Order: sequence, then structure tokens, then C-alpha cells
Amino acid sequence: MIISRTPFRISFFGGGTDFPVWYRENGGAVLSTTIDKYCYISCRLLPPFFEYRHRFVYSKAEQVDKVDEIVHPAIRETLRFMEIDDGLELHHDGDLPARTGLASSSAFTVGLTQALYALKGRMVPKKQLALDAIHIEQNLIRENVGSQDQVAVAFGGLNKISFSGEHDIEVAPVIITREKCRLFQDHLMLFFTGFARSASKIEEDKIGKVGQNGEILKEMYKMVGESIRILTEGSLEDFGRMLHENWRLKKSLSGKVSTNYIDYVYDMAVQNGAVGGKILGAGGGGFILFFVKPEDHERLRQALGFLLHVPFKFDFSGSQIIYYTGNGGAE
Repeated sequence: MIISRTPFRISFFGGGTDFPVWYRENGGAVLSTTIDKYCYISCRLLPPFFEYRHRFVYSKAEQVDKVDEIVHPAIRETLRFMEIDDGLELHHDGDLPARTGLASSSAFTVGLTQALYALKGRMVPKKQLALDAIHIEQNLIRENVGSQDQVAVAFGGLNKISFSGEHDIEVAPVIITREKCRLFQDHLMLFFTGFARSASKIEEDKIGKVGQNGEILKEMYKMVGESIRILTEGSLEDFGRMLHENWRLKKSLSGKVSTNYIDYVYDMAVQNGAVGGKILGAGGGGFILFFVKPEDHERLRQALGFLLHVPFKFDFSGSQIIYYTGNGGAE
């Protein structure tokens, strides 16, 4: 039995510059952190005593004989990529709902890939996990996704992730004091808008407009470096104000990023202490993040009482194998 644990992530700046169609020519970068909410994947070789060869349990349950029969695209393509021939049983559990802007899909793919490597008796570097997941999602599943999520959840921590080529990805941890990190964390509040959305459809619209959004993406790219400067040597409140400006730019990338409801929630938050914020992930729904002084937390929590507030802390571990019996045997 193998169990992997992979964190979800919050992206602050640079989203959109991590699309290959953009960064291959222009370069890209994001600032993000992982949080203490996780995707768990447990898997084992399935004994040959059942009427089926494979069993997968996520929001649905699948029992199939051949990999080609698997409905779940990430499971199907990851098993193909990893060349899994033995019968397999897999269970997925997540701390937060899927399709909500916290990189749950990439956490699933990274966690599954790592679990299957472990089942084969192998441990691979975090960068390899990220590159494998990028390949599976972009080239095998053919999802309209960028390259930041897979890297963020594989590595964990508060990082600047830079992209400058097909596989030229660099991860640079943001070095701040423990006290500054705690203070930064204490200025963030996460709320669930109450509904999920299809990120791929929204990202497809953004990808189609990359050419016309070039100047916006360049400005969003610059914000990554400036936001890191603020974290390391500036005033945290400036970080919140920059988040507000970033949200304005992000909304201009596609009419599908925000909705009247999301705009209402954002305006309500600003009226009740939020300095800035943004919808996480592609947009359209899911989780929304606000930068709020600690003394204004309760005021905002009450104003947004119709939303679920989700407290969190930063995670610095990245994707891990947390249980391993060492039986292997999948090669």
C-alpha cells in the first residue's frame, strides 16, 4: 500500500504567463504558495481474485479490466504514461472540493504519479514529478492548463517559479524571516464562493487571446518581482494593494474570469476591510482570497457570512509519500 499526500496551492501573481504558448517566446513567472489542505492518493496492487482488474474510487467508482476503459482522464493517461500493467486499486480523498482554483487537478496528477513511482520502488526528484505531470496534462489529456500548478504542488512552499522554455523551469524559494512569513499568512483570508467551474474552458478563452493580451501579461509578469521585493523588504499592505491591481488586470484577460456575483463578493470585502484580493485559479468560481489586516478579520468574516471561511497555514513539504509498505512489484 502506498499513500501520497500533495498540497493545494494559492497563486498570487503571474498567472497566465505560465502558458507554454506565452513563455516559450516571452518568458513567464509566478509567485505562489502551497497550503495545509491536501490531496491524498492511496494505491496498491489488486489481488487477482476479483471480476475486474482495476478499481478506482474518487467522486465516482470505476471497475474495469483494461486501462483504455478508464473514464477518468488523469488516471487513464497517468497509468499509460507509467506503463502500469498489473491490476491496481486506487482511492482519492481531498480536503477541499475539486475545480475550485486551488490546483486540485494537478495535485491529483502529481500525487498519483508519485504514488505509482513508489509502487515501482522508485523515488524521483520533485522537478521530475512536475515535468511528468505537465506532460500528462498538456500533451496526453490535452487540457488547457498552464505549467505553474504542477510545479507548485510538487515542490511546496512559497516560491517564485520561472518559465523560459519547453522544460526550462526554475524554482526559487522566497526567503523571509519566520516572523514576516507568519505576519504575511495572518493577512490572508480564504473563502469558498459555493460553486465549482470548468477551468479548462476559461483557460481556453485566455489562451485564444494571448496575442491581444500581451501588454497585460507583461505587466502581470513584472508584478511577480515587485511583489517579492515587497515581501522581503517592503510594507505588507503594499502587497495587498498590488493584489487589487492584479485582480483588475486578471479580469481584463477574459470576460469569463469574473461574474456579477464574484464582483459583488469582492466589492463587499473591500467595503469591510480587504485591501485587495483575487479569485483563485482560472476564475469563474471556486475560492476567493483576500488580503486583510488581522484586526479586520472578524469584520470581514461577518460581512461575508454567506460564504464558507477556510482557515489555512502555509505548507513547505510539497508532494510526499506518507505511507509505504515497500512491496513494489509493478514493474
